[in-house]
Amino acid sequence: MAIPDFELDRSLVRRRANAAAATYPEADFLPREIARRMAERLDYIRQDPRRILDLGCGPGADRAILEARFPQAEYVGVDAARAMLGPVTNGGFLRRLLGRPTQPARICADAEALPLGRSSVSLVWSNLMLNWLHDPLPALREIHRVLEVGGLVMFSTLGPDTLRELRQALPSRAGERVHRFIDMHDLGDALVQAGFSDPVMDMEMLTLTYTDLDQLFADLRHAGATNAAVGRPRGLTGRSGWEQARATYATLAREGRLPATFEVLQGHAWKMPAKVTEDGRAVINFQPRKPG
Repeated sequence: MAIPDFELDRSLVRRRANAAAATYPEADFLPREIARRMAERLDYIRQDPRRILDLGCGPGADRAILEARFPQAEYVGVDAARAMLGPVTNGGFLRRLLGRPTQPARICADAEALPLGRSSVSLVWSNLMLNWLHDPLPALREIHRVLEVGGLVMFSTLGPDTLRELRQALPSRAGERVHRFIDMHDLGDALVQAGFSDPVMDMEMLTLTYTDLDQLFADLRHAGATNAAVGRPRGLTGRSGWEQARATYATLAREGRLPATFEVLQGHAWKMPAKVTEDGRAVINFQPRKPG
């Protein structure tokens, strides 16, 4: 389900992520905290996955959490930004000999066209990837395709109140200057449309604080997280625009710190047996008659 009147420049998203690969570890404290909170939810989910897909894995910082939790599972990391992945290996001869990679597989690929077979993954873990899609439905359908029946998708993303202070401070007369994010209820609808059953979602607000606005901008740049909307304005109407934005944001300061709010959405959903085939025919399961 796409956000009305909003489209991301996907090639620009990739270019900025590639450019930020070297500085990303300096600014990934929010994904690290969210990964920790996602991992806590695994305590309440009974699953022993054979293969895990870390979708939007970046440099692979979540791998340690997943391998500690599921040491027997094969890990596959996928990211659309090649530079984020570092040196890529497919395991070579030993992978074919042993049936699994000697090192975790890392693949550069788009979330909407995963180079994985149908029903080949038990768990899809996605930490702050869906917020880089203006329409998550195609990616969710791909996730559903690669998951085996009984498989689980667990994800985090950002909601509409993210960076609300910055959105209010920047002048809007030339267009939206802050990335837009999909609403939790719309995301839940997209999960159902993609074929998932019983999606569970919730939301919490996290607030980071900064000594000045330049610190916030630096963190966003280092993470490759600046606005990539197709209709983004170019520039800030000169020096007066910047001064006005800084003055407006300064009124929000508390004890000398400027707040930056992030609306964090977390959710999970299961792939259950299909009730209809892809061409719309009903699936009928026959049970053998017990001998009488």
